[in-house]
Amino acid sequence: MAAIVCCTALAASAFRTDTVKVATRNMPSAVNVTVIVPDGEGRKFPTVYLLNGFSGDHRAWGRIQPRLGELADTYGMVMVMPDGQDTWYWDSPARPEIKMESFFINDLVPYIDANYPTEQAPAKRAITGLSMGGHGAFWLGTRHPDIFGNIGSMSGGVDIRPFPKNWKMASLLGTKEQNPQRWDEYTVASLVPQIARNGQNITFDCGSDDFFYTVNNNLHRALLDAKVPHDYTSRPGGHTFAYWANSILYHLLYFNQAFNK
Repeated sequence: MAAIVCCTALAASAFRTDTVKVATRNMPSAVNVTVIVPDGEGRKFPTVYLLNGFSGDHRAWGRIQPRLGELADTYGMVMVMPDGQDTWYWDSPARPEIKMESFFINDLVPYIDANYPTEQAPAKRAITGLSMGGHGAFWLGTRHPDIFGNIGSMSGGVDIRPFPKNWKMASLLGTKEQNPQRWDEYTVASLVPQIARNGQNITFDCGSDDFFYTVNNNLHRALLDAKVPHDYTSRPGGHTFAYWANSILYHLLYFNQAFNK
């Protein structure tokens, strides 16, 4: 009986996890990426890009939610987790050697589509993340609707302007005092008109005890005012692994429904 149970478990979760280095001229060196590939020989799958927060890396999501492989199998999704390298997922105007947005669009997505069994249409790609990665998901997804049809954010830093001294952002943008227009242009909160034009599927959330709670509520209200359809949830919780381990379950469910429309 024990052997049968073991074999069943293996058959039920036959996902594969790869760690790869993606070569690029847009960053100082190759970027580490974790990729989870669900079971399904000969099939193609939609893709979910999961972005880490500040001080995290390509391994962060596996630590936060150890069941990601099982969830990839359950939903039939390729999951891609690049090392965000504390870049806020920008092409930095202050540090020209840092072009994370260009890496993502010109190097990473083409690499994944060339090397993994992905469905290559915007409707079959989603991007989400936590904290810095929540900002990054909105930033990249909104600016590239031809690549991402689905956007999410968990506890996202969706308006950077109240935090001018935090998380090395000034090193990437220049100081807010000296570059106020740049700080306006590089924050997700300023992208609402473009979000309204794009017509993407959007879900985001933030815990009521989170220091990003106010900026997420403000984004929600701005999207309501712009009549942008979206899902927004606020529930008890802080800026913690426990919150994100739970939140990602809702995002994957949302994306799965969007992929199967």
